[in-house]
Amino acid sequence: MNPFHLAIQVNNIDSARDFYINVLGCTEGRCDEKWVDFNFYGHQLVCHTNSSLNRDVRIASIKNTVDGHGVPVPHFGVVLEMKDWEALSLKLKKLGIKFEIEPYVRFRGEVGEQATMFFYDPSGNAIEIKSFKNIDDQLYAK
Repeated sequence: MNPFHLAIQVNNIDSARDFYINVLGCTEGRCDEKWVDFNFYGHQLVCHTNSSLNRDVRIASIKNTVDGHGVPVPHFGVVLEMKDWEALSLKLKKLGIKFEIEPYVRFRGEVGEQATMFFYDPSGNAIEIKSFKNIDDQLYAK
């Protein structure tokens, strides 16, 4: 699979570094005063900030109901192997991360059954981390 590239706005580069490195375990790539690249589970995530970006605004979102939960839109994330999803879920709980949607299994017993969790970075960017028992068979199953 080819790496995906996503560039997002953050309010503060230092808080973005702390969150993506120390909370999510990403590694830092190239950087400058106003942007930083992260290896976001094999994908390139670039966080940008500067004086022309509104540092006080949280990313506006709507909630779309999925399996009885209000899913923030827009959001981005990654699909992990189940053991990695479980480990990250425990780590985030221990760190006291405030979840928008607590880790749980949605669509239980149905096509598309998946473990999921939603939370925000310090700038209000919504992130979903999910997993399937068998990613290859279930990721796009109808």
